[in-house]
Amino acid sequence: METEDLLQSQELFDDDENLALPTEQLYERFSCTVDKGQSPLRIDKYLFNVMGGTSRTRIQNAAEAGFVLVNGKAVNPNYKVAPLDLIQVMLNQEPNDYRIEPENIPIDIVYEDDDLIVVNKPANMVVHPGFGNYSGTLLNAIAYHLNCGGYENMNDSSIGLVHRIDKDTSGLLVVAKNADAKQRLAKQFFDKTTVRTYNALVWGTFTEQEGTIEGALARDNHDRLIFRVWDPEENPNAKHAVTHYRVLEQYAYTSLVECRLETGRTHQIRVHMKHIGHPLFADEKYGGMEIIRGQQTQKYRQFIKNCFEICHRQALHAKTLGFRHPRTGEEMFFDSSWPIDFTALIEKWRRFQI
Repeated sequence: METEDLLQSQELFDDDENLALPTEQLYERFSCTVDKGQSPLRIDKYLFNVMGGTSRTRIQNAAEAGFVLVNGKAVNPNYKVAPLDLIQVMLNQEPNDYRIEPENIPIDIVYEDDDLIVVNKPANMVVHPGFGNYSGTLLNAIAYHLNCGGYENMNDSSIGLVHRIDKDTSGLLVVAKNADAKQRLAKQFFDKTTVRTYNALVWGTFTEQEGTIEGALARDNHDRLIFRVWDPEENPNAKHAVTHYRVLEQYAYTSLVECRLETGRTHQIRVHMKHIGHPLFADEKYGGMEIIRGQQTQKYRQFIKNCFEICHRQALHAKTLGFRHPRTGEEMFFDSSWPIDFTALIEKWRRFQI
């Protein structure tokens, strides 16, 4: 049986994760392959036996919600497992031991109705309270916003975030305001039917104007705060990941690219772009704070220093987000403008002359 370790299996559905919160998530993922010699057994009982630490009722609820897949298809709790079945599970996480306290923090709400809120998150804001970040987060701000409207407590685990992005990544996020909306939105992320595109400034220029990066991701053995691409045979816990990219503009030594996620893994865009030799500009964790391309002149070094001062975080923005409304089924699509630092950085590179 192949399983993911606890640290990797507890994730929100998005490409990027704030690593200050490695184990305090809203959804828990689990996957395994049934042994060759396994006799037929109800899947709820099988998962209860192999997962440990979770109730059979919790597993049954996940199956009834469509969050237990066998070989890519949703199954009922009474499905009988067969040898070599690939099982994927998403479980609603148990309540956390910290509280989300309302804080009067300005946030950019681009859409809101009775079921959900779409927020354009600024860079340098953690999305969810956790170890080392108990205040000043996006959910603290949303709790204040909802409480002002007489809304229910944000500490109810049946509402809140469905996905998230890095502290230093700006852009669009959707937050559920009731349990049904959260479950239906989470199912769309689980089924990969959402549409998410990101804009990124990366080091280097491209010969091919578009492409697809496939590479399984897991934490680096030498630095648990970063991820890397693995050969699945070398690390069976590495998660399959696919990023599609296309070049929007090319400058002297950098390129503006659009990345579309087919899967949502931690740091996916950042790791994949580094893997093909194009780290995100100003991405300290993945080598983007070094001068990777260009002249080694004093003038050029000063230019790059000025760029880093303009945008002192990875140049990544979650630009679009599309999904079906959890209540009406209407197709929803949102597009966000670049923040000031990202815009200024792109304009500076547009003006740069060799």
